[in-house]
Amino acid sequence: MLEKLLATACMTILSAGMALADSHGDLAGDPEKGERVFRKCKACHAVGEGAKAKTGPVLNGVVGREIAAQPDFDYSDALKELAAKDGTWTPEELAAFLEKPRGFAKGTKMSFAGLRKEEERADVIAYLATFSMEGGS
Repeated sequence: MLEKLLATACMTILSAGMALADSHGDLAGDPEKGERVFRKCKACHAVGEGAKAKTGPVLNGVVGREIAAQPDFDYSDALKELAAKDGTWTPEELAAFLEKPRGFAKGTKMSFAGLRKEEERADVIAYLATFSMEGGS
């Protein structure tokens, strides 16, 4: 069981990295730079072991996860509707959301204006991809 879980986690991280590289040409994202960019997100979101939901959901395992699927978090109707359409947080979907959250999901509760720079979006997605659902990186 544990082997299967670890294999699934590894494949998710690898496929997220490959998809991110494909969607951004040579720009695959730098997790270390992404950690710095994520500081803008920390007021509302948490990652890592023991992370707890704040204004926004915990983002452990978000890359490759179904949209609006963090247990015990009350998502906006906008994100629930995206999830109902078989929505998954692929690197491409995350990049579009992070660029302009309210443009991507009209009615989202997320008040953050977005990350304008493509490189910052790629970096923060690469950083988020290092966290499993359990919070380990």
